[in-house]
Amino acid sequence: MNRLPLIVAGILILLLAEVSLSAEGGLTTELLTQFRNSFQMNPHTRAMYNAITNGDIKNLALNRDLLNRHNEVFSHKIKVREVTNQKSSGRCWLFAGLNIMRPHVTEKYKLPSFEFSQNYLSFWDKMEKGNCFLEQIIEFRDRDLLDREMEIILRNPFGDGGWWNYMVDLVEQYGVVPKEVMPETNSSENTGAMNDLISRKLRADAVRLRQLQAEGKSVEELRTAKDSMMAELYRMLVMNLGEPPTEFPYRFENRDSVVSALKTYTPHSFYKEFVGIDLNEYVTLFNDPTREYGKHYQVRMSRNIYDRPDMDYANLETGFLKELAAKSVLDNEPVWFACDVGKDQHRQKGIMAVNLYDYSSIYGSEFAMTKADRALYREGSINHAMALVGVDIRDSKAVKWLVENSWGTENGSGGFWTMYDNWFDNYVFNIIVKKKYVPAEVLKIFDQPVTTIPPWDPMFEMIR
Repeated sequence: MNRLPLIVAGILILLLAEVSLSAEGGLTTELLTQFRNSFQMNPHTRAMYNAITNGDIKNLALNRDLLNRHNEVFSHKIKVREVTNQKSSGRCWLFAGLNIMRPHVTEKYKLPSFEFSQNYLSFWDKMEKGNCFLEQIIEFRDRDLLDREMEIILRNPFGDGGWWNYMVDLVEQYGVVPKEVMPETNSSENTGAMNDLISRKLRADAVRLRQLQAEGKSVEELRTAKDSMMAELYRMLVMNLGEPPTEFPYRFENRDSVVSALKTYTPHSFYKEFVGIDLNEYVTLFNDPTREYGKHYQVRMSRNIYDRPDMDYANLETGFLKELAAKSVLDNEPVWFACDVGKDQHRQKGIMAVNLYDYSSIYGSEFAMTKADRALYREGSINHAMALVGVDIRDSKAVKWLVENSWGTENGSGGFWTMYDNWFDNYVFNIIVKKKYVPAEVLKIFDQPVTTIPPWDPMFEMIR
């Protein structure tokens, strides 16, 4: 029996079924007509149509009742002397990290003001990120360019983003200096052009390294080539940011007009002697609602220094994070935190509150999603770091938090934001606190075997 006609017929049936299936779900003329017929320009829709087409939708949606209830009274504030400004750069993680150390320094020496050089650590962060990129190119030299991890590496070889652990590793490796020793430059405050050009150079270096690999060169020979590439990166960074000091003279005048003796420091000795904070006393705590609580996690490829470990964290419910944050702030210890800053916040008034904008009443549609779903479906992500420097406690419960941002005094309320407690619940994902505020059972989570999270995870990919 000749089975060929049956086989051909079967293939044709499958093909026709696939075509039919792929055709389903389109916007047909009949369906569009149905939409038109169902639409009614009733008085509410007409009013919103006129308002939205002629005005700013955020201003129209701004919740007036919430604004009327808003106040900036806090039961406890940490003394913060000046607000910093990261300008047009993505260095919030670095500013927030240095900002949580500033109150310690200003009170210890009775300084009227003090600021660390963000540019100094930015220089070394860029050097380390460049080295990390080129080392990963060597490590993954046999990978296909469309490999998922390779694609992540190539997508952003020289970004500004970072985590708390970036700052800790940089301070341990390079120390710190006062801002006047290595002040900001145009490129440090406006990183776009510098990042684009150096990223282009690093990608060109990646092409060369893979060519050397294809020619049969050894890893040692690839690293020799990398050393020349890193020397060029150093030169380009000096041209943009200035050259970081190896030592510097420093003295200060305190609030009582007493001038200290002039002393020469290295960046390491300045941190050890002048600052004296042990950054290893801090722990990373997350509220990652996409994963099981009470577990120990580590995010693969979440480091800026190639030979340092990736960021790890203990995953806790939000209530624990708020309790520990309040303990720290009430003890005059600022709290570094990471959040989804783009939601429900007013940049001019300095307010963070759920339902600050009532879009549902305007459109007659619901936009509600859980915190986990916002992360999993790419509606929200961790994209900004700041410092908690105050809390308002009523009936033994935090009702709002004072936030020190790094967007200058022209934004927020003189550079500060009022974060209401429901905003913390919905948009804060990560806090950094000292171990002394953390219960022993939580610290034991870090002794658990670690579960590795891939670098493309939606909770973490934006911070790069």
